[in-house]
Amino acid sequence: MSEPTEAKELDWANDPDNAKNWSTSKKIYNTAVPALLCMLISFGLAIYSPSHTSVQHDFRISSTLALLPFTLYVYGLAFGPAVSAPLSETFGRRFIYVFVTPIALLFILGASFAKNIAALAICRLLAGITISAPLAVGAGTIMDMWTGPQTNRGVVLIMTIAFLGPALGELVGGWIAQYKNWQWSLWTTLFLGAGVWIFALGAQETYATPVKRLKAQKLGLPVPPASIPAGLPGIRFLFTVTLVRPLYMLVREPIVLLCSLYSSLNFSILFCFLACIPLIFETTYDFTPGQSGLVLIGIAVGCVLGGTVLVLLDAYTMKLHVRKLNTAAPPPERMLWGAMIGGPFMAASLFWFAWTARPGIHWISSIIATGLFGFSNILVFVSTMLFLTNVYGAKSGASALAANGLLRYLVGGSFPLFTIPSMSSCLVSPAYISDFSVYNNLGYEWASSLLGFLAVAFAFLPWIFYVFGSRVRQSSAYAPDLK
Repeated sequence: MSEPTEAKELDWANDPDNAKNWSTSKKIYNTAVPALLCMLISFGLAIYSPSHTSVQHDFRISSTLALLPFTLYVYGLAFGPAVSAPLSETFGRRFIYVFVTPIALLFILGASFAKNIAALAICRLLAGITISAPLAVGAGTIMDMWTGPQTNRGVVLIMTIAFLGPALGELVGGWIAQYKNWQWSLWTTLFLGAGVWIFALGAQETYATPVKRLKAQKLGLPVPPASIPAGLPGIRFLFTVTLVRPLYMLVREPIVLLCSLYSSLNFSILFCFLACIPLIFETTYDFTPGQSGLVLIGIAVGCVLGGTVLVLLDAYTMKLHVRKLNTAAPPPERMLWGAMIGGPFMAASLFWFAWTARPGIHWISSIIATGLFGFSNILVFVSTMLFLTNVYGAKSGASALAANGLLRYLVGGSFPLFTIPSMSSCLVSPAYISDFSVYNNLGYEWASSLLGFLAVAFAFLPWIFYVFGSRVRQSSAYAPDLK
């Protein structure tokens, strides 16, 4: 006589294949995989920037057109998760890391052999779309494995390592721009990507649904339903969840819209720095392209310090909450402490940089200012991301983050196109030169100060949400459990 169906179901809570039951060392390795892939994404973005003048020279185009492959790569990062997130729901996280990453590397390889700006731009766009996959599932991997305070700390670790990518990319790209042609910026990304991909081959599946389905099939047990229905209902589900819901939340949810605008400002300033720091330090201090890349070390150091402070803040605020309310769940506003501290520091760093990167003032002063920006940038960005996930939970949090990513990459990627002068050191025909640029028209001091004024305006936002966030959440259709 057969056993009851209930007795045949998987004991998932105690199953060794459940990622939450893995050893600490195994969890650390599987956390390092998406962290390094996210660093590769931002490295590949930034390394191109110093070499855009070489592209300008080879193809005899304006500087704005030469920066287009940079911008299209960022646009790819905005739209790529809409494709990769559903894939991970069906095939799992490991599929994204192991099988999608090589496709991106092939597009990077194709870009290195481009014979015109159109081919280069299209290959960079496709590379951005495919390489963005870890951005869509990295945080999910952390939540699959870690529980309690370790979840937030895992997200902080991934974001800190990811934010090192732009600084490292600009640093390496500066020396490539000084001694090699632009193709080397792509080949270097390819070599690094191959190394990271080989490291990722040992990753194991963390997402519960595909693992449980596979185990049930092998054991002849009832197979859990798929995350995405088959056929036309599945297509409708994908369209609704991955495209419509994030856009709807961006328009109708004040928390999503305002946090996304703040993140967009953060990324816009970061990408602006990637484009304008070589210009400022080469013209003001006679730095070589390679030496200008070293300036980004300040941002890297600031990011590491900011990540450390975030972990300490998380532990401190949790102890504070437990001391006051004992076992009650902490409110999402607890996540805003980092942004509340980082917002004023960001504005201060921009004004500091604006008025010290000038002749007569030692270059170390402005480099320290960039370090303060890196410190404040990661405090603000990670805090607002964690705030969104805590407000909207597992059901709608992914859509909130998708809306955030869409806006910040679209806005941030557009900034370099109009922030630096189109006239550069490359010898191009005057017919290809355009002088539309914030830094050209306003001057270095006031262009950076303009960003500082925007940072001042947004610095109040985390404080407003910290005080009035619970009231705002009560009107949300996507956070019913927090009303």
